[in-house]
Amino acid sequence: MAEAPQRVVIIGAGQAGGQAAYSLRLGGFEGAITIIGDEPQPPYQRPPLSKAYFKGELEADRLYLKPLEYYGEHGIELLTGVAAKRIDLDARTVELSSAASVGWDRLVIATGSRPRRLPVEGAELAGVLELRTLSDVDQLKAAAHADARLVVVGAGYIGLEAAAVASQLKMKVTVLEAMQQVLSRVAGPEIGQFYNRIHRSAGVDVRTGARLVGFEGAGHVTGVKLEDGEVIPADLVLVGVGVLPNMELAADAGLVCGNGIVVDEQMRTSDPHVYAIGDVAWRPLVHYGREGRLESVHNAIEGGKIVAASILGAAMPSLDVPWFWSDQYDLKLQTAGLWTGADERIMRGDPQSRSFAVFYLKEGRVIAVDAVNAAPEYLVGKKLVAAQATVAPGELADKSISMKDIGARALS
Repeated sequence: MAEAPQRVVIIGAGQAGGQAAYSLRLGGFEGAITIIGDEPQPPYQRPPLSKAYFKGELEADRLYLKPLEYYGEHGIELLTGVAAKRIDLDARTVELSSAASVGWDRLVIATGSRPRRLPVEGAELAGVLELRTLSDVDQLKAAAHADARLVVVGAGYIGLEAAAVASQLKMKVTVLEAMQQVLSRVAGPEIGQFYNRIHRSAGVDVRTGARLVGFEGAGHVTGVKLEDGEVIPADLVLVGVGVLPNMELAADAGLVCGNGIVVDEQMRTSDPHVYAIGDVAWRPLVHYGREGRLESVHNAIEGGKIVAASILGAAMPSLDVPWFWSDQYDLKLQTAGLWTGADERIMRGDPQSRSFAVFYLKEGRVIAVDAVNAAPEYLVGKKLVAAQATVAPGELADKSISMKDIGARALS
């Protein structure tokens, strides 16, 4: 029998790393646990950064996943403001930026991802910001005031959430999206068209198919230059054009990597004593018969629980379908599943009512749902996705048939 692990080191103090530590203690692990985080804060929630925290409705400590005292009370060593610099798989150590090193017999890499940088002139100007950390949003909040001109580059979840808050703060907001549709990477055209209309009705200047070539300014950004020569005046620019997995530590150590650190269903890497979870992990997507990276709270929480079960030798937790959400204005978009590959889209409800859903089918089976202010469609739809259930498109579109009844028939 393999010797039980006595020391677990977790690189990354985000939601995934925090969840791994909590689940280990909850599962009865009595050995040493160390969390290494390069930010000064303990593990905290990132989704509210572009919403309630930016809007000033939440204080920083309300974002913490656990109160600071939790770590001491549960014997978890929390090293904040220090970065992991090198992993030695043979010696089973992690070298830190503080010049110290930490030994381990099980290592969990939860290094997350970082914003993709735009390779254009002026990208390093002051006022060109990202939105990934508390510090990023603190910079944005400090400069956010009525009539300030904000240009958001990228119309994904984060860009549109920040645009919605900035609009509500009376900033003058322009959104630039290179694709022909907002939210094009995460949702179908019906959802994109709806949010395009919503933002424009709120006074946001949304421009799709926009190609920027650089940022202008002397020290501080003053404008965004487009391919056609137009310069959009800007006091602030928020860039949200996707992320890159922070897998360099793993790759340098010799672990197998692709578009992320390659792991199996137990989140184990090519070294059986090392795991990877969260944004950085290239994992099996068991509901879809393929592999991929997921950038979501669901993925972070699930990965932490899987790793803890694997280290403890416990039963694996049940695997949920991928789920996501986005809050913009008074609208909650809830998504279950991954819509890419769908060969049919079914609209349920009227977008003009601001409460509707789009179901995505592949060969007659429900593979994803986007629900806007439509909780029943999301909750039942999530079960349909998990079961890859077959539902007649006419039933899904018929609002006179309740989602409860649709689910009861399809899942019986």
